[in-house]
Amino acid sequence: MNKAFEDFLGWTCANEWGSEETQKKKLNNGVTLSIWDSGVLEVTPPKPGKKDIVLSCAVHGNETAPIEICRDIINDIITEKQTVIHRTLFLIANPASINKGERFVEENMNRLFSGAHSNGKAHNKERERAAKIEQYVKRFYETSPEGERERLHYDLHTAIRDSKREKFAVYPFTHGKPYNKHQLQFLLACGVDTVLLNQAPTTTFSYFSVNEFNAHAFTVELGKVRPFGENDRSKFAAAEKTLRRLISEDSLDFGPFEPGKHFIFKEAQTINRMNEDFELNFADDVANFTSFDKGDLLARDGDENLYAQHDGEHIIFPNAKVALGQRALLTVVRVPTESLELE
Repeated sequence: MNKAFEDFLGWTCANEWGSEETQKKKLNNGVTLSIWDSGVLEVTPPKPGKKDIVLSCAVHGNETAPIEICRDIINDIITEKQTVIHRTLFLIANPASINKGERFVEENMNRLFSGAHSNGKAHNKERERAAKIEQYVKRFYETSPEGERERLHYDLHTAIRDSKREKFAVYPFTHGKPYNKHQLQFLLACGVDTVLLNQAPTTTFSYFSVNEFNAHAFTVELGKVRPFGENDRSKFAAAEKTLRRLISEDSLDFGPFEPGKHFIFKEAQTINRMNEDFELNFADDVANFTSFDKGDLLARDGDENLYAQHDGEHIIFPNAKVALGQRALLTVVRVPTESLELE
């Protein structure tokens, strides 16, 4: 067994910007492993089920818990300890930022999808990598067996700061399509009871899969950023167990849908940093989902003061140090689950 299959994560990080060495291995159980590039592993069972699943991590390299989860699932597949009955594509998106131990090397990769990697005059290796990843996802979905299939993509993250709701997911803009009850139940089984509904297109990885391939796709925040080896894996056990079930079982039954178990929020404001003189009007250690009331000052952008527009307006992903033109703060308000159009 060569290095790539002995230690897929280690080999990936040793080839941080990619490898032209494609490799294939057939396991004793009939599963075929195909390495398309560093960090890109297709797992094909001998008789694939009706799901095509993308599991991605390390879009931000310092978000280590999802990397550990994917590493361990991959290792167990290679050693035949983990059953796989559905085609699955694992993507370790930004190995160079893993090696650096930081969120990104030059540019936030989760702002570079849906063609954003080619917008403007900027050029860097993260943009090149994002463009390649788009093509890998396209290749995976478009080479699936014929017949009715379900496309799924869970882009796994951890957040920069603490959160009053430790685990939450972002549901990309659906362009008017109903929200999916089974997917909300899947997230709940992962320990994720809180969901943010995007209200417009974005350049995130999960929206790319929704918009380009009609996949059920989510950005899944599983906790707080911590260094390798410092994650309390017991806090991620439900997510890992459910992901393992996803790839190894024909279908997952979560019982009747119970609206009261889901906490749904929608966007209130997106505040972009437009000036060098930008500051948030709260401390760096204020947690995600901290609530503000209408009229509370949230940020100053140059000469403009930006205020909460609703009572019970919660802050998400505050980061005053983003590049000019990028989102420095998202605010959300809760909506009743019963008010959503669900399928």
